[in-house]
Amino acid sequence: MTLRFRHLFTGAAAGEPSPLPGGGWPAEQAGRGGAASGDVATGGTGATSIGVALPLARPAHECFALAAGHPSPQRGKGWRRSAVLSLLLPLLASPALASDSPSDRLPKQPLVVDSAAQGRQVGKPGGSIVTLVAKARDIRYISTYSYTRLVGYDEALALKPDILDKFESDNDKVFTFTLREGHRWSDGQPFTAEDIRYWWEDVALSKDLSPSGPPEFMMVDGQPPRFEVIDPLHVRFSWDKPNPRFLPELASPRDPFIYRPAHYLKKFNPRYTPKAEIEPLVKQAKVKGWAALHNRLDAMFEQTNPDLPTLQPWRVTNTAPAARFVFVRNPYYHRVDTNGQQLPYIDTVNMDVAASGLLAAKANAGEADLLFRGLNMEDIPILREGERAKGYRTHLWPTARGSELALYPNLTVTDPVWRALNRDLRYRRALSLAIDRRTLNNALLFGLGTEGNDTVVEKSPLYKPEYRTLYAGYDPAEASRLLDEVGLTQRNGAGIRLLPDGRELEIVVETDGESSILTDGLTLIAEFWREIGVKLFVKPQDRTILRNRAYSGAAVMVAAQGLDLAMPTAEMPPDELAPVHQDTYAWPKWGQYVETRGKEGEPCDMPQAQALLDLNARWMATGDNVEQAKIWGAMLQNRAENQWVIGTVSGALQPVVAKTRLLNVPDKQIYSWKPTALIGIYRMDQFYWGPNPKEAAR
Repeated sequence: MTLRFRHLFTGAAAGEPSPLPGGGWPAEQAGRGGAASGDVATGGTGATSIGVALPLARPAHECFALAAGHPSPQRGKGWRRSAVLSLLLPLLASPALASDSPSDRLPKQPLVVDSAAQGRQVGKPGGSIVTLVAKARDIRYISTYSYTRLVGYDEALALKPDILDKFESDNDKVFTFTLREGHRWSDGQPFTAEDIRYWWEDVALSKDLSPSGPPEFMMVDGQPPRFEVIDPLHVRFSWDKPNPRFLPELASPRDPFIYRPAHYLKKFNPRYTPKAEIEPLVKQAKVKGWAALHNRLDAMFEQTNPDLPTLQPWRVTNTAPAARFVFVRNPYYHRVDTNGQQLPYIDTVNMDVAASGLLAAKANAGEADLLFRGLNMEDIPILREGERAKGYRTHLWPTARGSELALYPNLTVTDPVWRALNRDLRYRRALSLAIDRRTLNNALLFGLGTEGNDTVVEKSPLYKPEYRTLYAGYDPAEASRLLDEVGLTQRNGAGIRLLPDGRELEIVVETDGESSILTDGLTLIAEFWREIGVKLFVKPQDRTILRNRAYSGAAVMVAAQGLDLAMPTAEMPPDELAPVHQDTYAWPKWGQYVETRGKEGEPCDMPQAQALLDLNARWMATGDNVEQAKIWGAMLQNRAENQWVIGTVSGALQPVVAKTRLLNVPDKQIYSWKPTALIGIYRMDQFYWGPNPKEAAR
C-alpha cells in the first residue's frame, strides 16, 4: 500500500536557496504554528508541486533514506530534500497514520499531566522545533531533555511513577513495579514484564553482553537482587539489605534503561534465534560476533539505531554522518494532558550539528527554536541582541552547581613530593584562603554569584551556611603562615616558594579548556597565589586526555566545575562526596579501587577520607530519611573542613533560548545536571507552538 503526499513549496523547491540559513523553513511554512499535518505550505512566488510516494509498510527512517538519503551539508538539492522530509516525517510518525484509533494507542491508564497544577497551559499539537548540537554524538542527550523514566522526579524533587503505573517499596529492600496495561513500544508492540526480564537475565547477567556484570547500583554488598516476574504487568526486585539508591538511580539524568525491547533484540541473541540467521547480520555489520552486534543495536542511550523501539516521546530516524538528525513523535507515548490530548505536542525535533563556538551566534541569528546546552553566561550579551529581530527570548535560569570553578588537588598523584603536599590539610586551606573570591565573582559572574566552597546550594534542604563559608574567606596573611608551617619557607629570586626537593612550587593546573570561566578564572587565581609565593601554570587539553592523566596519577591538580548534585534531598545518594568514583579528580585512584572491587587503583589510606567512605556505606544501608539527612550533614561538614575540593564561586545563570511562540517553556527554573536533568523535569513534551501574530489577530 502506498500513500501519496503532495505539498506546495516556495521558491526554494524550485531551485532557490532555503529561506533559513540552516536549510530549515520558516515557522509558517514548516507547520510550526500548529497547522495540521499535511496542510499546504504557502507564501512566496514560483511555487512548485512535488509528489512523493512512500510505502506505508516501511518505518519512517527507511522512507527518509529511500526518498533522499542523509541530509546534505551543502545547499541545493540536499537541503531541499531535507526540507521536504522535515515535513513528511511528522506525517509518517503521526498517529493519524496508525491503523488503530487514538485510544488504542494509549495505555488503559495513561499518565495524565495536570498542566494547570504545573503552572502551564494545555497546548496544541503539531509542528517541529530545531535545536543545535556541537557534535553528532550529542544527540544522545535527548533522553535527558525529554526525561521519560520508569520513576522520575517532579518539580518538587519527589519521586513519582512515570512509565510505571505505580511502584511499591518495602523498607528499600523489596521493590514491586506495576506496568501500565496496554502500554506499547513506538513500533506498536506491547511493553510488558518480559522487557524488564530480558534486560536483567539476558543483558545485565550475560557475560557476553555485560562482561563486568550488572550495574553497580544493582548490587548490595556485592550481591545482585532476586528478580521475579509476577505476571505480565508486575515485576519485583528484592535484596536482603536496603538499596536506597535504586529508585534515585532510575530517575537520574542518564537513564540506566533497566528494560529493553525484547521482541526486537531477541532477533540478535542466539538464545532465541538460530545462529545461522544471526551470522549473516554479523558479517554485514563487520563486527566480531553476535554480542558485538547486539550491543551496537542496543543503543538505548546513544540513539544510533533508528530501528530500536523506544518509550521516549521522540525517536531518531537517521544515523551519522548527517548535518541534521530528525526525531519524530512516538505514536504510542503514554502521557496525555487533561483534555485527553496525547503528548508530546511537538511532532518533530530536529537536531542540527554546528561547531560549539558558533552555537550562540546561530541562536542570535534565529537558527534555533530551543537551545541551552552549549550556551553559558558569557553568551548572554550576544543572545540579548538578537531577541527582538529573530523572535526569541533568552530565559536566565540559575544553575545548581557547587562551584563554577573548582580546584581538585589530586590526592593520588604519582609524584611523591606533590602527593605529600596535596594531602596536607594546611596546604589545601592555604590555597583556599589565598583566593579573592569577590574579585572572581565580579569578573566571571558580574557580581551575581555566591562566593565560597564547593557545596550544596541554598535551595537544598540540606544546606547550612558554614558549608559554604568555612576556610573560604580571603586571608593571604593566614595563607602564607600556613605554608610556612608546612615547611615551604625557602624561595627563589622571584619570590616563588621551593618544594622540599628544590623545585619551584609551580602548580600545573590541567583543564579541558572548554569554558572561558575556567581559563579566565585560573588567570586571576594565578595572580592571587603569586602573592603568597605559589606559581600557577594553566594547561588546557582535550577532556579525554585530561581524564586519563588524572586517572593515571600524572595530573597534580585539575580545574573543573564543582559538585553536580548541588540541590540534593536526603533520599538522593551522597556518593559524589565520597572517594567511590574514578571520575572525581580529587581521588581518582581511590575511586578506581572501589569501582573495580580492588582490582585496580589504590585503597584509601587517609582517615578523614575513609570517614567519607564509612558514612557513604551507612547511607547505602538505611532507608530512614532522618538518618540519611544526618549522614549528608556529616559528609558536607567533612567536605568543608578538609577542603578536598577548593571551591570559588557558584550561581552562574544558564541561558535557555526559546522562540517567543514556543510556549510552556518556564521563564525561570533551576538548571542542573542532577537532579533536574538539565531541562528534563520541566517536561519538554509539553512545549508547543502558540499562534503567530497574524493568527492571533483573527
